[in-house]
Amino acid sequence: MEPLLAALLGYAFGSIPFGLLLTKAAGMGDVRDIGSGNIGATNVLRTGNKGLAAGTLLLDLLKGFAPVFLAGMLWPGESGQVAMAFATGGAVIGHCYPVWLKFKGGKGVATNAGVAFGLAWPIGLAYAGIWIAMLAIFRISSLAGMSAVVAAAAAAPLFGYPQFFPVLAAIAGLIIYLHRENIGRLAKGEEPKIGNSK
Repeated sequence: MEPLLAALLGYAFGSIPFGLLLTKAAGMGDVRDIGSGNIGATNVLRTGNKGLAAGTLLLDLLKGFAPVFLAGMLWPGESGQVAMAFATGGAVIGHCYPVWLKFKGGKGVATNAGVAFGLAWPIGLAYAGIWIAMLAIFRISSLAGMSAVVAAAAAAPLFGYPQFFPVLAAIAGLIIYLHRENIGRLAKGEEPKIGNSK
């Protein structure tokens, strides 16, 4: 029951659509009606409100971190590590496929950053370091996000957390799949950059 409860805990947190809630609360309408139609921070940034985008990013990070941290607290020891892995998967799936939005959510990049820090700070730092570096160099949000999720999966066994590699690798596969349209645009050189008018 522990893995199932942990997964449900992760899903409950992950499925909260903060990007949608914040933009509606600010009187900016439905963020799904602009840009990519995504509920994540990158699309919230397209509203022109950097504060809302930053708030969405932070809350999406926290909703990934919180259930993984709580799972480790509720179920210590080896069972806790299994619970943390299931909470990780639940949180990212919840963000990508929230029941409240007919299973149409975001792409999980910020939430995956949160779960990475929840699992172990070295994994989180690897994620954040690659994410920030790729974003600074290329200014392409999708490329930075996909690079970061792969880095997190690779960092798990490298830093002594091989037990978390399977779930992080599975999440990396899911997030890359959700970015398939971005990959197509990247291949054509048409993917928009952060700060451009498009």
